[in-house]
Amino acid sequence: MNRLEGKVALVTGGSSGIGEATARLFAQHGAKVAVLAIEREELEKVAEDISASGHEAISIVADISNADQMERAVGRVVDRWRRLDILFANAGINGVWAPLDELKPDEWRTTISVNLTGTFLTVKYALPYLKRRGGSIIITSSINGTRVFSSTGATAYSCSKAGQVALAKMAALELAEHRIRVNAICPGRIATEIEESTERQALEHIEEPVEYPEGAIPLTDGKAGRPEEVAQLVLFLASEAASHITGTTVWIDGAQSLLVG
Repeated sequence: MNRLEGKVALVTGGSSGIGEATARLFAQHGAKVAVLAIEREELEKVAEDISASGHEAISIVADISNADQMERAVGRVVDRWRRLDILFANAGINGVWAPLDELKPDEWRTTISVNLTGTFLTVKYALPYLKRRGGSIIITSSINGTRVFSSTGATAYSCSKAGQVALAKMAALELAEHRIRVNAICPGRIATEIEESTERQALEHIEEPVEYPEGAIPLTDGKAGRPEEVAQLVLFLASEAASHITGTTVWIDGAQSLLVG
């Protein structure tokens, strides 16, 4: 069943991981998909693959923390398809993980700027078009900053993720009259490339030792979740099957956050 037939979706962070898996799934369910990221080569490949499979897709290179770029990016989507129905604000970074007294102000600002301000800008510039017909906004937060506070050195990241949940709840109430639903998802450990870009600095002397005899993810005996599993959740929240769900935070972590919170 094409659950998104006739809909237009914008997926940020669409060049890999959860964003890529979701963009492909949206297209399979009938949506026209714009994938946005800061890396051109991988992004264009995703859009080309979707188009080659018989669906409509475009790629947009933009930095979500740059207001001008995001305003133009959303404009491109609407210029192409004359509408916008679904926004998956997924792009983000892990940033620098370091003790508070060693975390540099610029490192803090970068993480907050991309993850929290970037989400705000993505939502802000999509709203004029979502308000025309209503729609769905899904924001990728994390178990960090919502249930888990034991990720050593991840203060900036966790604060940005907590802020995204607050943004989703505030927006859900404000936008309800426009028939726009806003929800946040909180993945645990998912097999993506974001972990490789995390910069960890001098954490050894502040880490609290924790042992998980059966692995940190009870449902899978420690095995990370798959981007495709998260994409299924996003598809549900984007579709009419979730028509009465808004302002909700959904954890998708195999009970990881219940064990390590």
